[in-house]
Amino acid sequence: MTEPDEPAPRDDGLGLARDIAKSYRGKGSPVPPSAKRRIRPAKPARGARDEPSLLADLLGEVVNDQGWDERLAAQRVFTDWAGIVGPEVAQHSEVIAFDDGEVEVRTDSTAWATQLRLLSPRIVAKLNELMGDGSVLRIIVRGPQAPSWKKGPRSIRGARGPRDTYG
Repeated sequence: MTEPDEPAPRDDGLGLARDIAKSYRGKGSPVPPSAKRRIRPAKPARGARDEPSLLADLLGEVVNDQGWDERLAAQRVFTDWAGIVGPEVAQHSEVIAFDDGEVEVRTDSTAWATQLRLLSPRIVAKLNELMGDGSVLRIIVRGPQAPSWKKGPRSIRGARGPRDTYG
């Protein structure tokens, strides 16, 4: 027969119930792991949307959903100007506006304004290549601002400008 300290055979449900009762009273061995109910970890109810993804991909989706593609492409004219025209030309010029396919550029000197006017067909082609065909129609080049003769200590009301001051 069995010893009093040994657990009863677990062939039937009654023996298993006795073992469980003894373990609660502090007598006998606890329920062996094989007799315990197996608990499986819960699978997350969330789908693939919670998979880790790159922030750039998420921002790209937001940009597409909001319809900001064209505006961001237009901003490339301002941010990538040095890469588009080269560092030397970018050092002497800056983009001041971009509206309705017209890029407005201000230069340091009239010589650089002339150079940019000569290079403008190439720059338009390169901008259209980068931003999409037909996005830039022309480049308006502005030279440096000339001093105004209309205001100041030596100005005369109703005068015709610098022609009246030099004899």
